[in-house]
Amino acid sequence: MRIGMILDKTFPPDPRVANEAISLIENGHEVFLFCLKYNNEPENETIKGIKVKRYKSNNFIYKSSALAYTIPIYSKLLVRKIKHFLVENAIDVVHIHDIQIAEAVFKATKKMDLKIVLDLHENRPEIMKFYPHLQKFPGKYLISSTKWKQKEEEFIKEADAIVVVTEESKNEIVNRVGKASNSIVVVPNTVHKSYFINAEVNQSILEKYKDNFVLLYVGDTGLRRGLQTAIESVAVLKDKIPTIKLVIVGSNTSDIFLKQQVKDLAIINFVDFEGWQNEKLFPSYILASSVCISPLHRNLHHDTTYANKIFQYMSFGKPLLVSDALSQKNIVEKANAGLVHKAEDIIDFTEKVLELYNVEVLRTKFSENGKSFIENEFYWEKTSKKLIELYQNLNQ
Repeated sequence: MRIGMILDKTFPPDPRVANEAISLIENGHEVFLFCLKYNNEPENETIKGIKVKRYKSNNFIYKSSALAYTIPIYSKLLVRKIKHFLVENAIDVVHIHDIQIAEAVFKATKKMDLKIVLDLHENRPEIMKFYPHLQKFPGKYLISSTKWKQKEEEFIKEADAIVVVTEESKNEIVNRVGKASNSIVVVPNTVHKSYFINAEVNQSILEKYKDNFVLLYVGDTGLRRGLQTAIESVAVLKDKIPTIKLVIVGSNTSDIFLKQQVKDLAIINFVDFEGWQNEKLFPSYILASSVCISPLHRNLHHDTTYANKIFQYMSFGKPLLVSDALSQKNIVEKANAGLVHKAEDIIDFTEKVLELYNVEVLRTKFSENGKSFIENEFYWEKTSKKLIELYQNLNQ
């Protein structure tokens, strides 16, 4: 089958797109990827078997994408390019990555007899509510998350199949939109076995933290990720765990608030802001840690998606402390790989850290359970089988 994936940005990088495409190729399909280019990238390139087709874009098109469902300029500008891609490559099935470009695809395929798969990487209408530029003028008045949700529901109904990242997302769509459960498949962003088998270890990072009880956070540090809870907790924990160190590997424009909070609490010596690091160093930071955290705030987006870091944490056998954001709570409890705290509850977070610190056998049990869960049940080569089965059924 000749599968045409549609992506509304540059490629690479996009791990989910790459992982899905490579798995489909390994199972006998041809994958062509429509994506955009802004500089001098080649128009045609094959990357790990993916036939990448880049179409020229510009700053105007990029900025108009935010208004895709307010003023339909973006979709109109892309329809012709998408039609060319579909015809030129004799595409059999269209696989849309996220909803921003979805309307353009449905318009382009209106008179074509093509199956359409809609891959929802996240609950975009919900997460948009937290975008800084939508909190102020002019974005607040020009971009409506309600309109995006209406469009999302329209696309879900129109697509032949839906791909989501969690069971919770699938259930939410079934209940909200009425889409048939058997037309929705769950393909989580799990890690490849090679991620933890072939990891390179940076000894200097292990040496740096060998005398600390490290609480580790890896990833985007936007305020909705809950790090303010962890920082506030460290101000209490430092008197009970003298060697404690909160290590934050990642960044966001809101880091200024986190760093100011650390200063105000006089805990500079207990918090390390490592900034964004090469992802090859993540395993070393994880191995240097004692407990890995994901203190997400509760909202519909976080309740229906995974912070992929939790799979990275578990793959190296580290106990977890996560908030009760529904999806991550359910998976950590299923794996019995850590403790769950109430989101934004500093007291509960603190108590759970102390429990993990004081009961080493508990940390060991969670470590072993999490590692076993990833190695035997929740790794990409296994979880991606649902995607393969979806395409087998589309062909029938």
